[in-house]
Amino acid sequence: MKLTNALSILPNLWFAIRTTFQPTLRSILANPALLVQPKKLSDEFMAHLWKVYGDGLDEGLKGMKEVLIGDAWGVVLDLGAGSGHTIPYLDRTKVTTYIALEPNTGMHPEIRSRAHAAGFFESDGTFVLLSLGAEKLTLSHLSAYTTTTTTSYISTSSTSTSGTTTERQAGAGVDTIISILTLCTLPHPHRTLRTLFSSILNPGGLFLFFEHVRNQTPPGDAAWWQGFWTPVWKVVFGGCELGRETDVWVEQWGGWAEGGSRRPEHEGNEDEGERLFVHRVGRYVKAKDEAGKL
Repeated sequence: MKLTNALSILPNLWFAIRTTFQPTLRSILANPALLVQPKKLSDEFMAHLWKVYGDGLDEGLKGMKEVLIGDAWGVVLDLGAGSGHTIPYLDRTKVTTYIALEPNTGMHPEIRSRAHAAGFFESDGTFVLLSLGAEKLTLSHLSAYTTTTTTSYISTSSTSTSGTTTERQAGAGVDTIISILTLCTLPHPHRTLRTLFSSILNPGGLFLFFEHVRNQTPPGDAAWWQGFWTPVWKVVFGGCELGRETDVWVEQWGGWAEGGSRRPEHEGNEDEGERLFVHRVGRYVKAKDEAGKL
């Protein structure tokens, strides 16, 4: 990897710190206790940072999101919902309930605003906002929202007859899990993914993701640089690890009926060996009679 490409991360880090320093400082002055609460201070920083990054990033990923998220159906769980940028891409005719999982409460007002604009409301049970991370999620958190609805949807999976209407009684889990640039921050990722896929996602359900992953290009110097920068990057960007083999871990889980991941079109055809940020888009369908393992 060329040194200029290996160091290309520095402007991103500087921009993030420069644009977020003052609002974070104001938050500290208003609440000095943040200085002895590292997690809350990090959340405060990320909430300010995403106000700067969120809209521009969403616009750059618009084409990919329209295709990927448009497949979501039934009860949808959005991991690390951030500022709610997933919501406008949901097809309201197919999605019965939107559950936003976002531990950073500083982002909740924007999630709620976008959910209401899209027709999802807490008052009628179509919108749920949970203040916890994916690593803490259990079926007990979801049971009140996922056991009483009957869903009709148009199946587009190759495991079903295309274009037919399928009716099902919702189980205790969810029908679609969406992760957009979230799995890089999960504590205990193997255990968390295993729980999400085995217990939270209903049989026949969808897992949709867009994540940055480990650069597997030989001879491995790009992956080395990902590891080099991760300790700094994760401090600034809420625990994000640049070089996780997320796409490999998802593929290796044993309970998929079909699926796969690919390089997103918007990244073009340039040599991935010169990229610090390598992304994959994935769509997987859970088998209807499995007990998969990761």
